[in-house]
Amino acid sequence: MVNSSHTTVKSLRLAAALGLVAGVAVTAGRAQEPHSTVADLIQTASIKAALAAARASEPQTIDDQIRFCEIPAPSFKEAARGAELRKAFQELGLQNVRVDAAGNVLGDRPGAAPRPRLVVAAHLDTVFPEGTDVHVKRDGAMLYGPGIGDDCRGLGVLVATIRALKQASVETPGSITFVADVGEEGLGDLRGMKQLFNDTMKGQIDRFVSIDSTGLSITNVAVASHRYRVTFKGPGGHSFGAFGLANPIDAMGRAIAKIAEFQVPGEPRTTFNVGRVGGGTSVNSIPFEAWMEVDLRSRDRASLASLDASFHKAVDAAVVEENERWRTPGVITAVKDLVGDRPAGSTPSDAPIVQTAIAVARAVGISAGLSEGSTDANVPMSLRIPAVTIGGGGRGVDGHALTEAFDATDAWKGTQNAVLLTIALAQK
Repeated sequence: MVNSSHTTVKSLRLAAALGLVAGVAVTAGRAQEPHSTVADLIQTASIKAALAAARASEPQTIDDQIRFCEIPAPSFKEAARGAELRKAFQELGLQNVRVDAAGNVLGDRPGAAPRPRLVVAAHLDTVFPEGTDVHVKRDGAMLYGPGIGDDCRGLGVLVATIRALKQASVETPGSITFVADVGEEGLGDLRGMKQLFNDTMKGQIDRFVSIDSTGLSITNVAVASHRYRVTFKGPGGHSFGAFGLANPIDAMGRAIAKIAEFQVPGEPRTTFNVGRVGGGTSVNSIPFEAWMEVDLRSRDRASLASLDASFHKAVDAAVVEENERWRTPGVITAVKDLVGDRPAGSTPSDAPIVQTAIAVARAVGISAGLSEGSTDANVPMSLRIPAVTIGGGGRGVDGHALTEAFDATDAWKGTQNAVLLTIALAQK
């Protein structure tokens, strides 16, 4: 016996793959037809004008990308860059431009109705510490500078999207809130997104898109992570006179060696990294303290939980071994502080928002594959709010390194993609 409601859903999913815009919804076994298709949208005069504006203004987008990048914005210190985005939002006519309790900069572009409410975001912060030279150098289509791709490209495309909609006088059935958010990188722990979804706009967001870094992929799977700062402590003393005391740095070294030997699954991809270490006072002193920061990741909750358990066992065993080596039980201790907890989640590949993103990419002449990653979209995905992350176009090189670079060749395709996806997801 054929279940007609299942057949209808299957047919709509196939139709979505061929170009239907988001808005296909299934309620109580009954499919609701979308109001328009991507193919219909790109025939609209104002939307054609918006796409043309996105391409024509790409030099301005690149200039903005550079301008934003040359304002330092380490995690927790994004205010100066945020002020520049707030100014841009105001100049481009967004309404109710404001800064929330976390430091996110928000601006509204009302549609014919308050809902559906789409949020389009790009993050303000970078991985680079204060004092980093963030001057951008240009060599033809190549831009060189820390953060130039991640996420100054996203910020540039965010502003370019607002500009293109304004220049073409695009009207949307639903409303859009644009957000330049804080705390996406490192120990920022997605604090901007957690603030946005749990407080600032709690219950108001129907769809979410993050523009993060470069390229043209669509991220629909959120990789979870646990991040720890482990502090090893002991009495310390003179390297010669107090020789024989257990050493916090040696205990940490034992722990790092054990972590380095972890065996993790390749599928689902599960990873670990000791990213930073520190401690000690001088070469001729047994340290009284040492610390390390550890990153554990997987898209699979069970795999992450198993890796997390192995990490705790490794640290505990390292402390015991260091104390036993010097016959000083209890002298070395370790405190494991969870300093980052990014949730897992996913938006199914057949979800309307994902199929719309695929259809939009096809409509603007690009091929965008699905991928997994740790982005601002982790938070809405974990809350089961339809969400994806897209790249801003161009090609990134050496992300998160001082040698980071951006190839702007045909980067306008990423801008057009963001513009059309924004319009498509602001439909009813």
